[in-house]
Amino acid sequence: MTARGRPANPLLRSERRWAVFFLAPSLIGFLAFTALPVVASLGLSFVKWNLIHPLEFVGLGNYAKAFGDMMFWRVLKNTVVYTLGTVPSAMVLSLALALALNQKIRGVTLFRGLYYLPVVAPMVAVTMVWRWLYNVNFGVINYVLSLVNVPAVPWLTSTRWAMPSVIIMSVWKSLGSGMVIYLAGLQGIPQHLYDAAAVDGANAWQRFRHITLPMLATTTFFVMVTSIISSFQVFGQVFVLTRGGPANATATMVYYIYQNAFQSFRMGFASALSWLLFAVIFVFTLIQFGSQREQVYYE
Repeated sequence: MTARGRPANPLLRSERRWAVFFLAPSLIGFLAFTALPVVASLGLSFVKWNLIHPLEFVGLGNYAKAFGDMMFWRVLKNTVVYTLGTVPSAMVLSLALALALNQKIRGVTLFRGLYYLPVVAPMVAVTMVWRWLYNVNFGVINYVLSLVNVPAVPWLTSTRWAMPSVIIMSVWKSLGSGMVIYLAGLQGIPQHLYDAAAVDGANAWQRFRHITLPMLATTTFFVMVTSIISSFQVFGQVFVLTRGGPANATATMVYYIYQNAFQSFRMGFASALSWLLFAVIFVFTLIQFGSQREQVYYE
């Protein structure tokens, strides 16, 4: 090394130049499409701007307006309801699916691939299929219900059933990702723990409760954190299925941000809503990490 901390070896300098060269596209893309928009949105949250008139500085006015906006609290409540309905059920079903597909059965690889297909399928295409399934007049779901003399359910046009409809579709769409993560966690559990428990006379439920669940604590924690973050940012399902209706029963935070930014062109207010959403997600994540020591087991 030289006195200024630069490598004296020409080969090391060449390697650094090549490293910068290959990292530059990703770094430029990150700065242009992630870092800069984030900083710009923070600045816009303090102004009033409709894309046409000059910027008008309002300070914390947009944030004060959000807290006094009844619609803000409505969509925040809807988002929390969606999260509470989606995350626990998706985690439980993903774990059950992973347990079933962790067995040594014929064609298990094919089944794993089939259950993962909804994850990689385009959100809009999947949502359009579910929109047809939910159709009141000729939807498959109502047809099946009619076979057992159950009246047709207005899945997407009723304030009672619209949010459960979005939740059901979202759980189905996310099962594959949770299944793969849980499957990796299950395959990382040492077999000798199960063997020792079997020798001690533990039944299947006792092995699951005292071995599988504790050893999956880190996996469960990861799935829970990522699922909550994702559920608070739900948009595609709401936009295609219900457009936030009926009567704003399924309007969520991101959809409300979209309405203010790209329909009403209230860019400052939409930016403030975005940062409030970030604050909510950040607080929830901090709470989960704060309880990590009590809930998560490390081998």
